[in-house]
Amino acid sequence: MLMQTHEARLSALREELKKRGLDGFVVPISDEHMSEYIGAYAQRLHWLTGFGGSAGTVAVLQDKAAIFVDGRYTVQVREQVDGKLFEYVGVPASSPAKWLAANAAEGAKIGYDAWLHSKGWAEGVAKALEKKNAELVPVDGNPIDAVWADRPEPSAAPALVHDETRAGRSSADKRAEVADWLKEEGYDAAVVSALDSVAWLLNVRGTDVERTPVALAYVIAHAGGTAELFIGEEKVTPELAQHLGNAVTIRPRAAFEDALGGLAGKTVAVDPNYGVAAIFHALEGAGAKPVAVRDPTILPRAIKNPVEQQGHRDAQARDGAAIAKYLHWLSVEGPKGGLDELSAAAKLREFRDEASDTLRDLSFDTISAAGPHAALPHYRVDEDSNIPIAPSSIYLCDSGGQYLDGTTDITRTLWIGPGEPSAEQKDRNTRVLKGHIAIARAVFPQGTVGGQLDAFARQFLWSAGVDYAHGTGHGVGSFLSVHEGPQRIAKFTGAQPGGDQELMPGMILSNEPGYYKEGAYGIRIENLVLVERREIAGAEGDYLGFETLTFAPIDRALVDVSLLTAEERAWWNDYHAEVSRILAPQLSGEVLAWLEQACQPL
Repeated sequence: MLMQTHEARLSALREELKKRGLDGFVVPISDEHMSEYIGAYAQRLHWLTGFGGSAGTVAVLQDKAAIFVDGRYTVQVREQVDGKLFEYVGVPASSPAKWLAANAAEGAKIGYDAWLHSKGWAEGVAKALEKKNAELVPVDGNPIDAVWADRPEPSAAPALVHDETRAGRSSADKRAEVADWLKEEGYDAAVVSALDSVAWLLNVRGTDVERTPVALAYVIAHAGGTAELFIGEEKVTPELAQHLGNAVTIRPRAAFEDALGGLAGKTVAVDPNYGVAAIFHALEGAGAKPVAVRDPTILPRAIKNPVEQQGHRDAQARDGAAIAKYLHWLSVEGPKGGLDELSAAAKLREFRDEASDTLRDLSFDTISAAGPHAALPHYRVDEDSNIPIAPSSIYLCDSGGQYLDGTTDITRTLWIGPGEPSAEQKDRNTRVLKGHIAIARAVFPQGTVGGQLDAFARQFLWSAGVDYAHGTGHGVGSFLSVHEGPQRIAKFTGAQPGGDQELMPGMILSNEPGYYKEGAYGIRIENLVLVERREIAGAEGDYLGFETLTFAPIDRALVDVSLLTAEERAWWNDYHAEVSRILAPQLSGEVLAWLEQACQPL
């Protein structure tokens, strides 16, 4: 029998916990690889609560339950989750550990799925529960799976070869680099469990997770240069087997846990950010020595080789043409009224599909945000939240595509006519633009970390007494994850992975300062940039800067030109001259005429 209501689902979960002798259970938005985006089979929290965000946790006790989300989802969680069933709790002000310690009964047994949580998380919660003499217990099989009757199966789609002409390096070369690292560090093997790391290492892609072209799999890489790939047998094609060759042993995905048990006596590298607690448990239980250390593929993956860099430029050029067609369409149709967030997002997908036969997916769900929704930086439109794009208002669109040769991510904020934006709207947009230009023009010594550049983008907003609550830049993959570490540009707290990662030539980041006025409007201007070397006459040491990769017009209706310096106006004019050079050959007719007007110098 299918349970239609979330109340019935919560009740069924509680009954299942009783059968297992558990007093509570913790449900994260996660899969066995600690992925940012997860397959439908792993959407347990959404099934239980109805919450559609990408980050959150639920703690269930027999008499109460709570859902934990950060500030991005304060509004969304109240729209989607029944407050009679789940208490709303904000993080980081509180946490599942604090809530459980306060609400669990003395001596309670709280279950968790060790395949969905990090070892550090489990240790932290277990310590918090000690105050109540309560215990955190790993479950044998997820109890939600036992009551979710129509749970989708994991994707059976075949894994796909990512050709070396696009990857720029052979898988053998990458595996040799990992093997050299293992030998240098004194490790016998490394567990590679992040899906994009597996994809990069083996030059393999897939369609198992929406918005990220990966295949569900694990790798154990050995110091001798060989590797074991654990993947569903139905996903292995003759082309894949031939591509991987004799040095990669293909084994069933279900054999992964037993293979960890076979590493007795070995020293094994496991990334604590992507290696779930169950991996550490299996290794420790077998008598292996797991060492918590960063996945050895992460830094080389972040430093794009020349083939990947050119692939990004090519993908961005095609993507920019699709964006230009979309911006022109909005300039014509928006002032008439009749558009809404969903129809606009669908039209943008249509333009991207027309622009290139190399498009394989979007790189994330399009943030099509009208009016007050633009003030929610991570807004996701659906049938319930969809609103009209009103004439004489601000509209924000953050979107991207997964092309075979590159991953794109671009945000444009537009004034939908008729009429003029307010003086405040133009002021805030121009301050965001000034911050964007400051990052684009930055020159910095080698060894600089992203956190040291973050204030470049915020300074003009700070001087007006305002700020934004997200990072200024994230790393981006090469036909892989749109959010890729370890580099980032953000307020340096020391707590975030990658906050202390130096920026290195070949890394790609977003440049996306913003401003958000709750309940009114929001602004963000985002391009992708490539870290490159800068030659400076007389320089004492090596210096770096950014090459801008994204080319599409920025809306001049929201710019107060009087606030721009001569250098900033020169950047704008040079940027738009390049936009015209790259996009004009791909456009014609009314769209080309619109582009030429949009790219006129200030």
